[in-house]
Amino acid sequence: MIAKTRSIANIRKLTVSLPTVRYVDPDYVYIAITNARCSSGESYVKPGDYVKIGQQIGLRKASFFEQPIHSTVSGEVVGTVKKFHRSGKLTEFIQIKNDKKDVFDPRCKERSEEEIKSLTREDFVRITKENSLVGLGGSSFPTYVKFQTTDPIDTICINAVECEPYLSADHRLVMEYPYRIYQGIKYAMQAFNAKRAVICIKTKYQDLYDCLTVAKTRFKDLNVEIKRVGNYYPQGWEIEMIKTGLGVKVPSGVLPAKLGIMVFNVSTIVGLYKAVKYNMPVVKRNFTITGDGIELPQNYRVRVGTSLKEVIEASGGYKGDDNKVLILGGPMMGACLVRDDAVITKTCTSCIILNERKEVEEPCVRCASCVYSCPAGLQPVSIMQAVKNNDKEALKNKLNIKSCILCGMCSYTCTSKIHLTDYCRKAKKMAQ
Repeated sequence: MIAKTRSIANIRKLTVSLPTVRYVDPDYVYIAITNARCSSGESYVKPGDYVKIGQQIGLRKASFFEQPIHSTVSGEVVGTVKKFHRSGKLTEFIQIKNDKKDVFDPRCKERSEEEIKSLTREDFVRITKENSLVGLGGSSFPTYVKFQTTDPIDTICINAVECEPYLSADHRLVMEYPYRIYQGIKYAMQAFNAKRAVICIKTKYQDLYDCLTVAKTRFKDLNVEIKRVGNYYPQGWEIEMIKTGLGVKVPSGVLPAKLGIMVFNVSTIVGLYKAVKYNMPVVKRNFTITGDGIELPQNYRVRVGTSLKEVIEASGGYKGDDNKVLILGGPMMGACLVRDDAVITKTCTSCIILNERKEVEEPCVRCASCVYSCPAGLQPVSIMQAVKNNDKEALKNKLNIKSCILCGMCSYTCTSKIHLTDYCRKAKKMAQ
């Protein structure tokens, strides 16, 4: 375990130390028609159509919200193809041939500071909805829904913790775009009429603290605190971050907004800056590709819709002859891919490529490691048994499965190597 930890630390140190590589001109991009939150959608374009950056080319639909679909390049629509989505499912994508001219749709216009100052809360709802801004830390929750809250918001909390192992995309984002972060915070505080903002980072990252401290000198009128929080996982979990960073305990099932707190991932706040300032959807994002199964671990600035296979090739391809495990997202909460024919969507943070090491699952020895490690205070082994017994009543009313955040800690700490998180995932579906 010590050797494994050192390996992770060394790989992350490499990616966090190197400047982000720009990989923003792929020959083709692929834009998903549906996603994990929107089970249906429609395309507004056909093969042969010419599209521009920021142009709406379709619409995704969920039970209580809609998401416009935008092109991230200018070029010609080729048609639709099937590729793997970040959820791990095979999904239909619109394929666009990039003309590499970066022609923007007329709707993408810069707003003056005077125009921005006059924006109302309703304007922020409209702007974030039209630009399909969502939680870019991986949640993909629509940002405009957050702006619709009627609860008074006192504090804007920025999640820059990035607590999963290996990942460093947000770390490089903070180091390279601190002014965009502060501008986004400024707009969020204006929208909610919030009195203060708090940026949460891990205590051990002195470089982030120094960078944000220096950048803050250009925003003297903003009441922003840089809060150093715990170095553990899952410190980035919203409830845990608020508890550590703000000293506020959010009860289970209660939205932070009810306590006057609005939380944004650091990538989302940069997306808010682009949406408000330039009326732009998210067309590029930071992306980590790393692990012991890739030749050159690296952070990239990629065009949304880029093929994962291309980025793997840009990183020197696979390392070693072992079978590979591909995880889209973090190693604790990401989705495993059966092959690398996947697409980097705007909510993709990373791809972890590991050399496969097979482990044998053994019977549960009732050691309670999963119980002690669960940040939500649940009993994973009892949840597993309820799933095996098809006991939906216990899952709903006794075991509080709705509070599970699928963080992966139960599987990680299990001495018998049981995939407890998979049982929790099944339990959440059973309890719906």
